[in-house]
Amino acid sequence: MEPAAIAALREEYEAAGLSEAEAGHDPVPLFERWLEEAVASGMHDPNAMALATASPGGRPSVRVVLLKGFDAEGAVFYTNRESRKGEELEANPHAALTLLWHPLQRQVRIEGAVTRVSDEESDAYFASRPRGSQLGAVASDQSRVVPDRVALERAYDAAEATYPDGVTRPQAWGGYRVALDSVEFWQGRTGRMHDRIRFSHVDGGWLRERLAP
Repeated sequence: MEPAAIAALREEYEAAGLSEAEAGHDPVPLFERWLEEAVASGMHDPNAMALATASPGGRPSVRVVLLKGFDAEGAVFYTNRESRKGEELEANPHAALTLLWHPLQRQVRIEGAVTRVSDEESDAYFASRPRGSQLGAVASDQSRVVPDRVALERAYDAAEATYPDGVTRPQAWGGYRVALDSVEFWQGRTGRMHDRIRFSHVDGGWLRERLAP
């Protein structure tokens, strides 16, 4: 596409707004309600979220992961802890998340400190995964350079042969929890006068503020 054509891409947001009364005083029930509405809308992967991490030197990187748990303690996702994101989180345990629900003209941004979930939680989630996904976690040395696709398929076949029945969770594979230090809800509005309401975790409670769009 020509640069002018890209610049001309535009959509008017005309959904209902988000008032302070609708937002309430706690981001957790609001997030849960919005997630339920995203699921009910039938959109693809409503739990997909962009995860941003940074190296100790401040070099950022971002990729899409899947939300697999959410409560007052934070947002949970799972990955290979020896991947690039895992290495960055171990060295700099802070992250930012964004969930975009475009059909609903909404997005949610979460920022917070990151901790590992317990081995028990990781084991329970790993056991719930389809066998193919379990084998993939065993076979993939995530983020590392491989010679070709054949090498990946051979590693998968080897994992399948090693685990003819149940698959054991790899030691390097597990979950992370991003604390809800800040949770911002964005609702698209006409004229780009969007609603932005941010909750910040302060002194054990929540500070709610409206931000200019």
